[in-house]
Amino acid sequence: MELLAEVQSPAFWHGLLLIIWVNIILSGDNAVVIALAARSLPLEQQKKAVMWGAGAAVVLRIVLTVVAVKLLTLPYLKIIGGLLLFWIAIGLLVPEDGGEDVDSSDNLFQAIKTILIADLVMSLDNVIAVAGVAKGSMLLLVLGLAISIPLVIFGATMLMKLMERFPVIITAGAGILGWVAGEMLVTDPSLVEWIKENMAWMHLHTPIGDVSWAQILGVIVVIVVGKMLAARKGKTAHEATG
Repeated sequence: MELLAEVQSPAFWHGLLLIIWVNIILSGDNAVVIALAARSLPLEQQKKAVMWGAGAAVVLRIVLTVVAVKLLTLPYLKIIGGLLLFWIAIGLLVPEDGGEDVDSSDNLFQAIKTILIADLVMSLDNVIAVAGVAKGSMLLLVLGLAISIPLVIFGATMLMKLMERFPVIITAGAGILGWVAGEMLVTDPSLVEWIKENMAWMHLHTPIGDVSWAQILGVIVVIVVGKMLAARKGKTAHEATG
């Protein structure tokens, strides 16, 4: 009955959509790595490498995120996770210098191993973000990852083109991460009671549910700082080539 009640709640579907969106935004590089790792295989083996590599990556990501969800119930770890998520979100808005240096392989098993290792190394941002959005719901966590990871892997080219054509998608994704990061900071077990007693004004009751000023501030900080750093980096690059 509890499971049915969770699925029927608007908060569940809102969280599911957030997990899928966040994972799509953050998994573009992972999808590119998978393509690069399998590029030297024959066409038929490329499909197998992507399928098996993607399947193993889904299981690995779910296990890692379940661990992260459990860890975030410990004092101070949500604060660390929130700060890391701010850094990840701001980094989304700053142009990267180069592409991924990934070795391709003409061996199916080796390609799958490369995909797994690369996904493990690059999944810290996804794990922290999704654990923050899931808020302890294992059903939400597993469903969100199971839907979004294959979507990213098999629709990588289309997704990358969409993000290049409509940069607002990236900005919106970074803003969502800032929202989650702000919420993580003020819901850490070590701070919840203190905030309730001393900063009750931080929580706002709105028609769409309870909202924290920390969430709103998180969005503003990420977008303003990210855009400033991006502009500074663009100016430096222009001066270097000019």
